[in-house]
Order: sequence, then C-alpha cells, then structure tokens
Amino acid sequence: MAIQVVILAAGMGTRLGKPWPKPLTQLSDGRSIMQQQMENVQTVFGDKARVTVVVGFKLEMIMEAHPTASFVYNEVYDQTNTSKSLLRALRASQESGVLWLNGDVVFDHKVLERVADRIAADKSFVCVNTSATADEEVKYTVDAQGHIKELSKTVKGALGEAVGINFISSREKADVITQLDACGEQDYFERGLELAIEKHGLQMEPIDISDLFAVEVDFQDDLDRANKGLK
Repeated sequence: MAIQVVILAAGMGTRLGKPWPKPLTQLSDGRSIMQQQMENVQTVFGDKARVTVVVGFKLEMIMEAHPTASFVYNEVYDQTNTSKSLLRALRASQESGVLWLNGDVVFDHKVLERVADRIAADKSFVCVNTSATADEEVKYTVDAQGHIKELSKTVKGALGEAVGINFISSREKADVITQLDACGEQDYFERGLELAIEKHGLQMEPIDISDLFAVEVDFQDDLDRANKGLK
C-alpha cells in the first residue's frame, strides 16, 4: 500500500531571512533541506512513498527543484498559517493515513524507521523530543492514557517539544479536517489537532526520538545546529 507523505512548504520563512523558500535552504553537505527530507523518505519507504508538497511562496522554485512530487497550492500563503496548508493537503489526499513533515525539519532517516510500524498499523502519532522545551517551539502534555493532550507553543508544564513529524490515521483524518477548517487563518495546524482531541477524542501517541537527530530550522542558530548534526 502507498504511503502518503506531505511536506508543508508554503510559508515565507521570514525569520530565517532568506530570499527563497526556506525548504530550499542549502545545507553544509550541498543538499537543500527538502532534498534531505525527500532522500530520507526514499531511503525508508522506497517506491511506496507518494510525496505531496504544499507550495505558496515562490512555488516555481520548489516545483522546479522537485519535479517528481505532486503539489497542492495554498493560494493565500501570505495570509494563513500551517493549519490551512495542512487542510488543503488532507482534503487532496487519498483514503489512507497521512505522514506530514514541516518543510524546515532536518532529521536522521532513522526517525522514519522508528515510526514505520505505526504508519503500517495506521496509528496517529506526534514525534517528540523530551530533552528540550524552548519558548519558541511547540510543546506538549499527555493525558492519563499517555496520549497527546495539549500541543502548542504556550503549553505549561510541558514534557518536551514536537519536532514537526506527524501522522494522522485514515479513520481520524476526517475529524482533523473538520477542526482545521474551524481554525483561524493564523493558527498553526497543532490547534486543529488540539480541537480534534477535545471534540472527537483523537488519540495521538507521542513518539520519543530524543536520541535521534532532528532540528526544525527557524533561525540561523538552528541552521548551524542542523549542519553540525549532519557531520
């Protein structure tokens, strides 16, 4: 069965301050962030992977760099946040579950190896790092059963950070679509997940990848850490 993979790459990436889409930022090994992601997906899932990229800002550059991918267009990329990009991707997806990546995450392919069995079992999850809780990052808490309870930048008493690699099961996808649609234009997709947890009982397992390399690149310091981790 095909594995649906979505890369969210519509944003303008203003915090990093580059004149091109952030996923096309070159790493120290010569690859772009998105190329590193694509190669990781290919390494772990091979021909089973079906990659869709949500594009917006300077979309032609991304489409030219990755012509074998499919594309979904967020035409209001400059007025919306990741909730609306993910909404478009999920609406365009096939019946099975969807793995999605923030387009600025540089990571070890072993992360995907770790979650492959859960994707095969169609179980929703959020990859997390329990060793850090920076103010700017999305943080999480869990309920009594160990499932994600809160997921945002403002969580108090956080157990760790979400790293931007997530999966929604086929049976729970419709509920997430409903709540992403209800989100405000500037909401991150995590708000849609929180609403689906609250209103539909969505169960997402936190998958600890603290021992593996994964860096979400927002600022130059993050890019420096990502490059260091590639060596």
